[in-house]
Amino acid sequence: MSAPGISLKAFLSKARSALQSAREYKRNITLVIGNESADLDSFTCSLLYAYIRSTKPPRAAFSPTYVPLLNIPRADIALRPELLTLLPSADLSSKDIITLSDLPDEAEIETELPPQNTRWILVDHNSLQGSLGSIYGGYVAGVVDHHEEENQVPQDTGDEARIVEKAGSCTSLVANYLRGSWESSSILEASLYDAQAAKLALASILIDTTNLKSKGKVTPHDEEAVKFLETKIAAGTDPSRPFDRTAFFEEISQAKLNIGSLKLEDILRKDYKQWTENGRRLGISSVVKPISFLQQKADAEEADSDKSNRLFQIIDRFCRDRHLELYAIMTTSTSTKGEFQRELLVKAFTETDAKAVKKFADKASDALGLEDWENSSLDRVADNEMWTKVWWQRKIEHSRKLVAPLLRAAMS
Repeated sequence: MSAPGISLKAFLSKARSALQSAREYKRNITLVIGNESADLDSFTCSLLYAYIRSTKPPRAAFSPTYVPLLNIPRADIALRPELLTLLPSADLSSKDIITLSDLPDEAEIETELPPQNTRWILVDHNSLQGSLGSIYGGYVAGVVDHHEEENQVPQDTGDEARIVEKAGSCTSLVANYLRGSWESSSILEASLYDAQAAKLALASILIDTTNLKSKGKVTPHDEEAVKFLETKIAAGTDPSRPFDRTAFFEEISQAKLNIGSLKLEDILRKDYKQWTENGRRLGISSVVKPISFLQQKADAEEADSDKSNRLFQIIDRFCRDRHLELYAIMTTSTSTKGEFQRELLVKAFTETDAKAVKKFADKASDALGLEDWENSSLDRVADNEMWTKVWWQRKIEHSRKLVAPLLRAAMS
């Protein structure tokens, strides 16, 4: 299969057929999967790696086709307006995307998709979590990631990538790794398909680095990838209508902020990750609106309940459904002065985990620039078993990539 000679839509159709054949006939299959938050970066990483890698699979490839797998059920694509806005740039719709809904049901998955018949490439994470991790964790064959190394992927991955490095966007690492294969496989007639794939990849990098303006996030990997991808886009774009990177970034960025129509629980699960430390579960939601917005949503949705407890009623229900002992919400927003800002809410459900959060606050306060939130009405620091604290996070360059390891370390 020649990826640059085939549209992304056609490639995804062939990849879906390959996955179905693997299920029906017990054939070998390689799956490329992003993390469980299934954000734009995870989506474009998995799609780009699978698309280009299927062009020239290694001679000893486990399977000739690499299947990109979005790590959510199909229904949850509707929670990602930025993805829905981006897909038409590559002549795609949500129906084209391969998701967890395309895998067998949990009761049949090991029978229909035997672990030994699979190999997994992790992108935008380096430890396969949840039920997939428990079943297929021993069959991870490669990784490209920009999070903290968890040492869950073998050091020797043969012909597949093993890259865990700092970058603003994981898609930058994937694009740079695949550049040689992509360039050597390109043909003039395929410039449109190249441009479509490049636009998807570029979108993630621009969102994760604020159009390469976030000084604390941008690395040479990102700058190199953007330069390469813009060249691909220019080659496949009508010169009379040149590509406008800033307008493209603003369109996707505005779509990402468009979450007002979502229910609060959907907002909390839209960009959510979960880990297990010492048998206790930690969950972190990233939200692109301030806590005041979440309070307003809770007030509207829980109008018949006690106003002082509406937000926590929804948070508590969200955490019970996931059997969490510790939960955090990280918000990003723009102040009235036009400045980027972050808030951090952490809630512990046991005395043990309340102690862990206090340990986290003591050790991470300077690193994250934690300051008491202006409205202490949400704080619950007297009751160890339902301990809650809200801070401003003044060191805004630090995202969940740092906060999660700090919380996990405090739980260990």
